[in-house]
Amino acid sequence: MRGVRCINDVRTQGEVLEGGRVVDDERAVIARVRAGDVEAYAVLVRAFTGLALRAARALGAGADAEDVVQQAFFKAYCALGQFRDDSSFKPWLLAIVANETRNTVRSAVRQRSVVGREATLIDAEPLIPETTDPAVAAVHDERRTALLAALEELSEEHRLVVTYRYLLEMDEAETAEALGWPRGTVKSRLNRALRKLKRILPAELDPREGGDEHE
Repeated sequence: MRGVRCINDVRTQGEVLEGGRVVDDERAVIARVRAGDVEAYAVLVRAFTGLALRAARALGAGADAEDVVQQAFFKAYCALGQFRDDSSFKPWLLAIVANETRNTVRSAVRQRSVVGREATLIDAEPLIPETTDPAVAAVHDERRTALLAALEELSEEHRLVVTYRYLLEMDEAETAEALGWPRGTVKSRLNRALRKLKRILPAELDPREGGDEHE
C-alpha cells in the first residue's frame, strides 16, 4: 500500500534513538524519582526530549515546541504520582505533550504550510545520507513532500493516529494510550486514514518493489 510505504520512507530515513540513549529499567528510574532522586528524572528527560520535540512539532507547536516540551516535562514530574506502574512512560508523556501543544496553539496544525511541517519533522537530522545517490534522494524528497501534503488533507483524528503510529513509531497499544482511545478505535481510524492516504498520494509514487504493504 503506497500510503504505508511512503510513510515508512519518511520514517526510516530519519530514525534516531530517543535522545541517543536507552533507559534500561524505566520502572526503576521512576521509582527513584518518586523517592526524591532529581537526577533520575533528568535521565528520563534526556532520553525522551528528542521524541517529545518531534511530537510537539508534528502536532503544530512550531517555534513554541521547546517551551511546550519543557512545560510538559514539568507537568509530568508533578503528576508522576498518578503514573500507573504497569504503564509505559512514553505514551503517557506524549499524551501530556499533545495536550500542552493543543493548549498552546489550538489551530496551528491546520494553519501550518506543508513546507513548515516538513522542516519541523526533518528536525536537525539529515533524512538522506550525503552518500546517497542523487536520484534516490530526489525520490525520497518527492515522497516526503507528497506525504506531508496528503497529511494536511486528513481530519485531525486521522492525522493524529498516523503521526503517532508511524512518524513517532509507536505501537498500537502505545498509540491508544497516548490518544486516550480504545485499541479498536486506533485500528479502525488508522485503517480509514491509510485508505484515504492511498487515494490522495500520487499514483506514480506507488512503489511496486518489495511486496505488498498491509494496513
